[in-house]
Amino acid sequence: MRTYPIYKGIQKPLVYRGFKGKFIAYGICTLGLGLVLGGLSGALVNMYFGGIVTIFSITGGLLYTSSKQKSGLHDKNRSRKIHIHPVYLRKGYGKIGI
Repeated sequence: MRTYPIYKGIQKPLVYRGFKGKFIAYGICTLGLGLVLGGLSGALVNMYFGGIVTIFSITGGLLYTSSKQKSGLHDKNRSRKIHIHPVYLRKGYGKIGI
């Protein structure tokens, strides 16, 4: 009987260059939007201005993404309040002719 090693990291999120899970996609979108924004501003205003806009938008977006990642992979609001949901059913619910 042979024994094979089992991969233990199945339940862990994907990690790439410090970004985890859904924040990898946010980082890629930031890069793409920064390039598009820089290209448009470079075409409409000036090439040097477009380069500056590209650099600032990409670095700002990646810094924002990494700061959001530090708050957790899933944003959860932990409210300590008591929530009372109103009942929307009428008294004669289910009867014919209502």
